Amino acid sequence: MDFSQDIFLNHLAQTTEAPYLIAVEKAEGIYLYAPDGKRYTDLISGIGVSNIGHRHPAVVKAIKDQVDKHLHVMVYGEFIQSTPNQLAAKLVSLLPESLNCCYFVNSGTEANEGALKLAKRYTGRTEIVSFRKSYHGSTHGSMSVSGNEIKKQAFRPLLPDVRFIHFNVMDDLAAITDRTAAVIVETIQGDAGVRIPSQAYLQALRKRCTDTGALLILDEIQCGMGRTGRLFAFEHFGIVPDILTTAKAFGGGLPIGAFIADKKLMQTLTHNPMLGHITTFGGNPVCCASALATLQVIEDEKLLDTVEEKGKKFESLLRHPAIKEIRRIGLMFAIDFESAELVSRIVEEAKKLGIICYWFLSHPYSFRLAPPLTITTEEIEASCDAILKAIDNAFEE
Repeated sequence: MDFSQDIFLNHLAQTTEAPYLIAVEKAEGIYLYAPDGKRYTDLISGIGVSNIGHRHPAVVKAIKDQVDKHLHVMVYGEFIQSTPNQLAAKLVSLLPESLNCCYFVNSGTEANEGALKLAKRYTGRTEIVSFRKSYHGSTHGSMSVSGNEIKKQAFRPLLPDVRFIHFNVMDDLAAITDRTAAVIVETIQGDAGVRIPSQAYLQALRKRCTDTGALLILDEIQCGMGRTGRLFAFEHFGIVPDILTTAKAFGGGLPIGAFIADKKLMQTLTHNPMLGHITTFGGNPVCCASALATLQVIEDEKLLDTVEEKGKKFESLLRHPAIKEIRRIGLMFAIDFESAELVSRIVEEAKKLGIICYWFLSHPYSFRLAPPLTITTEEIEASCDAILKAIDNAFEE
């Protein structure tokens, strides 16, 4: 095995000048293990991926069973394969009737790219409305509809005809008109620091889209797959999107995303032009097997039933005079402090104590918690004790 920092820093492309830099030899449940045996509690689920924990036995078995049959055999959309079929059938059985057709891709940003193309193709319109402080991915189209201007400036020009409105502000809904192809919105704004809209607002947004003929795209890449206590967060708000996007925790640890809509919408990608959206590895059978097993685990282990109780437990234990605010839905947290510098020190002190928490790109004076839904009460208590100690230690530097 090779855990060389030199190779990592010099021969793998870097995303920041100060990566987190722990070496991981293995992972199990809510824990990561370094080569020297040090154990880390993963309270961010690999940034919203490992909702059912690392290497869940049912997921590992499903992957191995599929590997024994076949890997990639054809680009998406041409061959009939059992595992993608089963995954699509299972997924649509858990969704409202109008979300009945799945397009499997490789990641969240690809799911959003596909959703944007579908909306423009179906409506024949060009304008996309998105939200300030939103995050939808890092490819050109997804970045174009993301709200962090600092992250976007170096890559302009981006997609034209995109306009931004304020999240959870009723008056701004007037900006959605009969020119609008789609409104893309995170049901819960994640990277902005867990911003939770009112039910009245999301229902008004849904009505405005219906009235103007704009399609409503709900991005549930971070907040879906049980993170909020429902399989999908929109279930809290009494609305149904025209297009739903999912990824991250969907694959149980393997890379897969999806955009999901009514068949009548999806059918428009098949003609004028043919192959209106294509992907080589979308619907990869091994990834689909992992995703199918993940959905089954959430259901069989009744994980959704305990999310709110566990979230409240965290919230009750995380009491410290330095904490300015905690925003939470289910097991999705943003914890505010007075400065980004303090948050950075807390994250580093927590790492020393074997606790992985992290910051937000667009809200640096909060740190995030999004632990696996499988975390136990005892593990919550131990984690909160360590976080409180890390906060204290950050003030002693």
